[in-house]
Order: sequence, then C-alpha cells, then structure tokens
Amino acid sequence: MSRLVKSRASLLLQQRLSTITQRSLVLNSSFSRHMTSSNKTLTNANRRLNTTAQWLQPKRQMSTSHESIAAAEQAQAEVLHRKNLSVREIILNRPSKLNALNLNMVRGIIPELKAWEKSDLAKIIVIKSEPGTAFCAGGDVKAVVDLAAEGKQTDAAKFFEEEYQMDHLIATLETPYISVMDGVTMGGGVGLSVHAPFRIATENTLFAMPETKIGFFPDVGGSFFLPRLDGQLGIYLGLTGKRLKAVDVLYAGVATHYIPSSRLPALEARLAELDAPTHDIINGVLDEFSGELDQEPSFSLGGDIRAAIDRCFKYDTMKEIVEAVQKEEEANPAWAKETLKYLNSMSPTSLKVTLQQLRSGATLSIAQCFKMEYHLLQKFVSGHDMKEGVYKTLVHRGQPSEWEPASLDQVDDKKIKSDYFNAPSPLTLQLLSTKDFKQYPHRKYMLPTEEDIKQVVTGEAADVGNYALTREEIVNYLVRERKGKQGVKQKVTEVLARKTKVLQNQDGQTLKWVY
Repeated sequence: MSRLVKSRASLLLQQRLSTITQRSLVLNSSFSRHMTSSNKTLTNANRRLNTTAQWLQPKRQMSTSHESIAAAEQAQAEVLHRKNLSVREIILNRPSKLNALNLNMVRGIIPELKAWEKSDLAKIIVIKSEPGTAFCAGGDVKAVVDLAAEGKQTDAAKFFEEEYQMDHLIATLETPYISVMDGVTMGGGVGLSVHAPFRIATENTLFAMPETKIGFFPDVGGSFFLPRLDGQLGIYLGLTGKRLKAVDVLYAGVATHYIPSSRLPALEARLAELDAPTHDIINGVLDEFSGELDQEPSFSLGGDIRAAIDRCFKYDTMKEIVEAVQKEEEANPAWAKETLKYLNSMSPTSLKVTLQQLRSGATLSIAQCFKMEYHLLQKFVSGHDMKEGVYKTLVHRGQPSEWEPASLDQVDDKKIKSDYFNAPSPLTLQLLSTKDFKQYPHRKYMLPTEEDIKQVVTGEAADVGNYALTREEIVNYLVRERKGKQGVKQKVTEVLARKTKVLQNQDGQTLKWVY
C-alpha cells in the first residue's frame, strides 16, 4: 500500500514539472522577442543620452575636478576621523608607508583640528595609528626632493609649510591633545606628538630624529623641544639620530607617560566617559593606566653614559664635540665608538647646521623656531646633500652617501652662518595661530626635569624649607609632588646619583648639587 502511494505521488510530481518546464519555455521565447525590441530602443536612448551628456559637460574643468575628488578620497583613506562621545580621534592609516606623512594627510588633519578646537562637543583630541609597526615614521621627503630636482622649489616647500602650520597648531591647542606613540615615531611623527601636553609611549615605541643621516636637520619643532631636554641630551639625540625605545622615551622627557599597549583600549573608553575633562583630570586618568616601572630596565642613557653626553656635547663647534668623544674612548669605549660611528656617517653640513640651529632654538619661542626651520629647509632642498641622503638612505638602501663637502673640516663654520642662517629665503612661514611660548605650558605632566630636582636639592623649590634634605627625603618629596607618578622615583634616584654628592655634618648626611 505504501509503495503504491509513493508511485502515484511520483507520477503527479513529474507531470507538474513537465507543465512548469513547458510554460517556462514559452515565457522565455516571449521575453527574448520583447528584449530584442527593447534593446534597440534602449540603445538609441543611451546614444542620445551620452551625446547630450558630452555636450553639457565642461571639459576644461574635468581634470581639476577629478584631481580634487581623488585627493579628498585619498586623504580620507590615509587619515581617519572617529567620534567616541566627547573624544575626537585622528587615526593615521597609511600602513604600507609606515604612516609617513604626505600633503594630503596634513590637509586631512588641519581642518579637523580647527573645527574641534571651536566645538563645545569635542573635549579631548587623540591622535594614534591603526595597530601595526608604526605611529608615523616620518614625512614624504622623497616627493619633496623630486620636486626640488625639477626646479619646483616653491612646490617642494609647500609640504613643509603646511606641516609646520599643523605642528604649531597642535602645540597651541586649548583642547587637551593626547598623542599615542605606539610604534615607530620619527621625523613627521615627532611633530605630530612631541608638542602635545600628553605623550604616551608603549613597549612598542621607537623614537628618533635621524635627519642628519639624510642630509637634513631635525625640524618639525626640533629646534624647540630638543634643547629643552635635560642637559645636552637633546643635542646628542639631534646630532646622532640615536634611537630610544619604550621606557627610555619616558626617561628622556620625550613622553609624559608609559602605558602598555594592552591597556590602551580601556584607557580610550575611560577618557570617553569623562564629563568635563581638564588637563589635570586627564593627567590623573593617564597615571591610573601607567605601567609599573619597578621591573622595567633603567634609563639606557643614564649614569656614566649620561655624564659623558653632557661632557662631550656641551661645546658649540663640531670639532670640539668630536674631539671630546674621542677622549671618552678609554672611559666609555662602547659608547664612544658608537657615537663616532653615528657622527662620521652623517652629512657634515647637516651636523654643523643642526648644532647652530639647536643652540639658537634654546632661546627662541616655539613660533620663532618653526619660522627658522622653514627658512633653513629652503636652503636644504636646493642643496646637494638632502637629495643624496634621501635616495641613498630611503630609496637605494644600504649605499653610503657621498656628501659635499665630504668631511667636517671641509665645511667652513662662517660660511654655514652666512649661507644658511643670515642669507634671506624667498618664502616666509605664516602660522595659523598667534599663540606663542618659550616653555611648554604643560610640562608639569612630564617627569621632573633635572632643573626641578636641583631646586629641591638646593632648597629653591616651594615648600621645601630652609633645611637640607637627605636623598630619601628628596625622592619622597618629588613623588608626592607628582602624585605618585610612575617613573619619578627611578628618574630622581638616577639624577641624584649622578649630580649630587653626600656631605657629612653634625645633622647627619645631606646632599650637595654638583654643577
């Protein structure tokens, strides 16, 4: 019985399928005849529409219009903007070039900074990159030297003009600005980060200003921030291009906080929750997320090496600096050998210009520094060494650069001053903000400087009193003054060991600052 039911059902199903197939063939035939007729109509209609569109279209403006749209799309792809409640984020998104800045990226950042500075809804600005190996590895200097080689000096200077305007705008923002240097941070990336009131280093941070290696000079405000690092540390970093990693970036004064990268998502969520964030409140939040440094390495440029840096790089001529480093070969052979290797590979012209630039920048305001750098770059893009260094270092990697002049003794100091600093340049930098300063207004969020520590030792600091303090008391005072900030104890201990000596008197042991 069951088999009979299944057989009848199968027969009915086959009959229905046959009927459906026949109807489909009839419909397809009808549809095909209809489409043949319709296609002729559509073809004629499309031909008329195309003719009309071509006639109406302004042919002369097509190229400019398409270029503008393409540039805007490229900037949007390479720089992303996101909103997270009251936080506004700038995300560098050019990973194939290690997020190196180009002009489109700069033009994608400046308008947002201006708008957010005026907005009551934007409470905090954060700049970062998508997770990867780089925050920002520099600027697109190859494009610049190529323009200069074609005789387009004004076009070559345009990138620097807008980049410096952006960096100065960042330095003078009223809205709290946080840079997350999670990865390689060099050149243009330094300009995006180092002038911020809050600068986060992670275990992935690799910082350097290696411009003398490419026949250039440490720009993006380097003439302002490098001389304001402790002692001669900034001069050393600017001339040698020495790389700093992870906690070294904090101890050197480049970063204000050290936060493990695994904590960054939670930190960003916490920042977005703040109702009325002030700089002090934000600093407190960053301190909450800071990494514990007791198990981290000490400052690699501290102790004897730091003392050698101050001894050797205090001079105002490269000849004296090189001779001083050579004398260190007995006391600090590894450091002296490495430093001489750095200096001997750099452009001699760049070294002498950089030393003069950094000495001058120590007394200038931040606006004056950017204007001096814009003046200097116009000299470099017209010269030999920048193109040589960029191509040999960044394009044909591994090839030694052939500098002109080839050695320090062939570069005349007086000619450097007359040609690079005193001779006028055709273009002048106009900044987007009239704000200016000679000291960073938010430097209290950094680790205490050597000058801060010295004032406590000598009794010049507020609330210290007229009595001398012991080493432990000085450390405790500064830890309290910075509200338990991570890294204060380590830095103060290192500085006291290097810059003070113990005096024994009737009241016990006290410290004396060694000048």
